[in-house]
Amino acid sequence: MKSITEALKVALADRYVIEEEVGAGGMATVYLAHDVKHDRKVALKVLRPELAAVIGAERFLNEIKVTANLQHPHILPLHDSGEADTFLYYVMPFVEGDTLRDKLDREKQLGIDDAVEITRGVAAALDYAHRQGVIHRDIKPENVLIHDGQPLVADFGIALAVSAAGGSRLTETGLSVGTPHYMSPEQAMGDRELDARSDVYSLGAMLYEMLSGDPPHTGSTAQAIVAQILTEDPRPLTRSRKTVPPHVAAAVQQALQKLAADRFGSAAEFATALTNAGFTGAATLADAPTAAAGAEHRRWRGAALGLGAAAVVLAIAAVWGWLRSEPRPVVRVSMAFPEDEAPAPAATHRFAISRDGSRIVYTGPSAASMQQLWLRELDDLHARPLPGTEGAQAPFFSPDGRIVGFFAGRPGDLRVIPIDGGPPQTIVADSANPWGGTWAPDGMVYFAIGSGELARVPAGGGAVERLSVLDTTRNDREHNFPDVLPDGKRALIQVFRGSAGSTDIGIVSFETGEARVLTQGIYARYLHPNRILYGTQDGTLLLAPFDPELMELTSPGVALLDGVRVENFSISPQVALSPSGTLLYQEGVGANSEQTVWVELDGTEQPVDSTWRGDFSSMALSPDGSLLAVSLYAGAGDESIWVKRLDAGPLTRLTFEGSNNYRPAWAPDGRSIAFISNRSGEYQAWIKRADGSAAAQLLLEDERQIDEVVWSRDGRWLVYRTGSGGTNTRDIQAIRPGVDSVPQLVAGSPFDEYSPAVSPDGRWVAYVSTESGRPEVYVRPFPDADRAKWQVSVDGASEPVWSQGGGRLFFRTRRGDIAAVEIGAGAGFQAGAPQLLFSSVSTEGESYHQTYDITADGRRLIMLRQEKSAETNVVLVLNWTEELKERTGR
Repeated sequence: MKSITEALKVALADRYVIEEEVGAGGMATVYLAHDVKHDRKVALKVLRPELAAVIGAERFLNEIKVTANLQHPHILPLHDSGEADTFLYYVMPFVEGDTLRDKLDREKQLGIDDAVEITRGVAAALDYAHRQGVIHRDIKPENVLIHDGQPLVADFGIALAVSAAGGSRLTETGLSVGTPHYMSPEQAMGDRELDARSDVYSLGAMLYEMLSGDPPHTGSTAQAIVAQILTEDPRPLTRSRKTVPPHVAAAVQQALQKLAADRFGSAAEFATALTNAGFTGAATLADAPTAAAGAEHRRWRGAALGLGAAAVVLAIAAVWGWLRSEPRPVVRVSMAFPEDEAPAPAATHRFAISRDGSRIVYTGPSAASMQQLWLRELDDLHARPLPGTEGAQAPFFSPDGRIVGFFAGRPGDLRVIPIDGGPPQTIVADSANPWGGTWAPDGMVYFAIGSGELARVPAGGGAVERLSVLDTTRNDREHNFPDVLPDGKRALIQVFRGSAGSTDIGIVSFETGEARVLTQGIYARYLHPNRILYGTQDGTLLLAPFDPELMELTSPGVALLDGVRVENFSISPQVALSPSGTLLYQEGVGANSEQTVWVELDGTEQPVDSTWRGDFSSMALSPDGSLLAVSLYAGAGDESIWVKRLDAGPLTRLTFEGSNNYRPAWAPDGRSIAFISNRSGEYQAWIKRADGSAAAQLLLEDERQIDEVVWSRDGRWLVYRTGSGGTNTRDIQAIRPGVDSVPQLVAGSPFDEYSPAVSPDGRWVAYVSTESGRPEVYVRPFPDADRAKWQVSVDGASEPVWSQGGGRLFFRTRRGDIAAVEIGAGAGFQAGAPQLLFSSVSTEGESYHQTYDITADGRRLIMLRQEKSAETNVVLVLNWTEELKERTGR
């Protein structure tokens, strides 16, 4: 060894002065050296000569470059690497202090708080590196330095460099990458494709030792330890040390699960669980083996220990294969919801499931709005509402399942709310599209901004970063429903376009912003290893393998499930899947549709045209009642204004520009239609002749987004609503075109005011306000901007519509029913008590704008009725991944 040291001193003399050998490990010898150029002490690590000979300098140095850019407070940086003579070396700072191994040798067991804080520091380093695509592969106490009480992770990525550069030839040295006590089961079996969950296992094993005094598995030989890792569960921490808090013990237990899919998905999730006193782990993940299974494990272990070294490897492989293929029962049940907790209609995803599969969140009924979020623990028969989520859409969970993200408005706010209580926090105001969000392990929330590109924002709020570029050559309109891949550098997305059947599944690179199409579909989620589960417009779920580096599928998808309900409004299936293998979906048909129906005041319905169906969102009758203007979603894109003649005449498309054209309003002369459009890049009010004989013209613009516009009956006033909620509250204004240069405030406050409707005589304006804590219908004088106002609804209401003569004011109750109040004919405003006309729960409603209209004689309404398939079964499937294995052979 002396001759090697002397040769090394000579080879590195111009750069480093070697002072003494300070340690030796399985892969390298460590020297204290002096960095001549920078005049500092460094730790010089030199690979063992037999290992260096097998790997080769060029391959090792190319691989180790990956770690050079890791910069984190808990990572010991890489200063230098190179080749000198026949030696391969790398250089790190020399840190005065102990390794965690030194600390454990002295103290045997650490204080619980101390052990948890060390683990959290290491977890932060791991999570950062994992997001850069680097897996450590050799987490152990010897590689954790304690400096000023803080952990520093050393040799980051060196194991990866050795493994990747050496390949299968590594076995020629007699070495394995990783230390047996801390190896994950998949690493012990020699899997080359390790992910973050392997490091999570090693970190859990290290914390187990800090708390109990011993690693989870011990033995006299490496083979004995590996056999235990593969076949036996560690002794519960609370038996070794009763003072360990239950949530810490549960977190360690989940980190040490034998199947990677049953562990935490990231080091950040593990760290969060360690400080969450309510964490209990998922029961399905923590079940101990049965007595029979335990006996079988012991028989395998005894057999393995009695074999020779070569046979041990074969026996362990057989045991691991047996463990990995041991089926868990697939349980499929129909979920029951009490009537007052039932899922509400939704244009986008209405369900989300936590990563551990223990709870779901969904859009349900609200006393203050059309819908709000409800949370249901799967061990409970009832759900509970989440206050402060009125009007919420497209919920999604944080990685630890303790916070829910959701959207409000379109485009509008992106908000988060803790499930255990507390107000919602707006992290993106007025510019988020509600087409799916993902809270990734890197602490960022990924979503589509109002202009359609994929973006991300810190979960606590902050700067919004655009990540994708819309390809206008193929008519990309939006990049929706993101699912971030494990490398943190790419995401699966929906590529949303403007014609039926053209929505695709894509993968976007955050580095270039390019979105590459993988296959036709509407929604996709990543499944380990390198599979995607995706849905199609006809309600089918398929599974396909893909290469994330080449960004392409490697073979066609295999159909797994059909009959999943699809919302045509945004082309999204009602399905949610947790990494723990729990699937939730709503049965139904493919893209759903509505019918327009005439509804008598006693609730009797009759289709306007039995052959006409579509995905509508709002409508308006022409003044003479002969024409109907509707906003219609055409297949996989384009929300457009259409005009239908109500004597069974044709349906004609009116708008072609912009991806969103909606909320039509007839001009008093019946010749033109106003509507909201994003054709100029911002949502403003436009107008076009109803016969399509001239191009659309900009009718009204405001510095804020305009989302509704109506006329007074005499055509003198335009009343419109700006803002979309959150920090940008909804306000109602009015202006006289050609007369006023500045709009007049009609209803504005720190609360939301929306859905304006001017009375036929022009004296009053009805609208909805949330000033009481929930939406109610109010009336105030018009156009006088005084403070007089009258509340005409009780117990929550929305969508006010005047009768043609002005003698009645209709509105929708919070339960979806239609009610009306009689309006007096005197000089002042007089309104009677609300009278319920009929139940209308089967018709479509909207929180912020009316979705129905009234005939001139006031005897019937025209409404949107949901197809019967909207009320469909919700199915929960436990251990669905076992079914995937059976169906796909993996």
